[in-house]
Amino acid sequence: MDIHSVTQFIKAKAIALGFDACGIARAEQLTEEQNHLHAWLERGYHAGMQWMQSHIDKRANPQLLVEGTRSIVVVLKNYFPSAYPFANKKYKIARYALGVDYHRVVKKQLLTLLGEIQQAIGHPIQGRCFVDSAPVLERTWAHRAGLGWIGKNSLLLNRKLGSYFFIGEIFLNIDLEYDKPVNNLCGTCTYCIDACPTGAIVAPMVVDANRCISYQTIENKGEIDEPVRGKMQGWIFGCDICQEVCPWNFRAKPHRESAFDPKPIMFEITDDDFENLTEETYSVLFSRSAVKRAKYPKLVDNIKANQNYDT
Repeated sequence: MDIHSVTQFIKAKAIALGFDACGIARAEQLTEEQNHLHAWLERGYHAGMQWMQSHIDKRANPQLLVEGTRSIVVVLKNYFPSAYPFANKKYKIARYALGVDYHRVVKKQLLTLLGEIQQAIGHPIQGRCFVDSAPVLERTWAHRAGLGWIGKNSLLLNRKLGSYFFIGEIFLNIDLEYDKPVNNLCGTCTYCIDACPTGAIVAPMVVDANRCISYQTIENKGEIDEPVRGKMQGWIFGCDICQEVCPWNFRAKPHRESAFDPKPIMFEITDDDFENLTEETYSVLFSRSAVKRAKYPKLVDNIKANQNYDT
């Protein structure tokens, strides 16, 4: 197969396997992004995420992460639910965490895609799959692969999918045809900046994790920091506020992945159930879920931090 045929095969097979979009970028040094990352870290915007200071060279140079990488295949996987279990409730969980942990689902499908590529080419090629699990600037690569632009809330925006999707990558040691980056279409809109109750979006495309509800309810292993504690608006794991107000998400369509469907019990649980959450209920409700990243005591504290919030 020639380069064009392999490129078209990869994109078609990605869609056939259940991904919602696929693009390809040339693997190269990300000098500008590396400079932005250094500036972000110097301001302390990474909060307690000390791992962000590690392997900066690998984040900026894919060849240092996986030797011999020449192409990066990027896929998007929609997770927007057809029904949101917490729409009319006090306590809310980010939509990405409603179903089975996305690491399991997307990684398995990426490995299948890699196997299909290797079989189609007919000779050994090297490839590695990543889903939010290595020092990879995934939104940058998705942008370079023509799958969207970086919005003012720092998330990737896609014309058809909005921003409710997961991003996965396959690093390959072969040359392919490459897509062109998409122009930024946010214009003068500042809905995401204006809607953030904690002021976490300190500038377009710059988020201070110290003020971010998602960071505070997931990555901050201690108690919610006091400046954020009274402004969480019911979010107990993650936060979708800046996505909910984004006009590009007004056209979001439900996903096609049954693994991302909320459990029926999620529609039944009440605010009182959350306020009296037992470890047993926690285990049943969030088995195989990304919510398990926040251990039971952490989730209980997140709930307590929201109890004075009046819907």
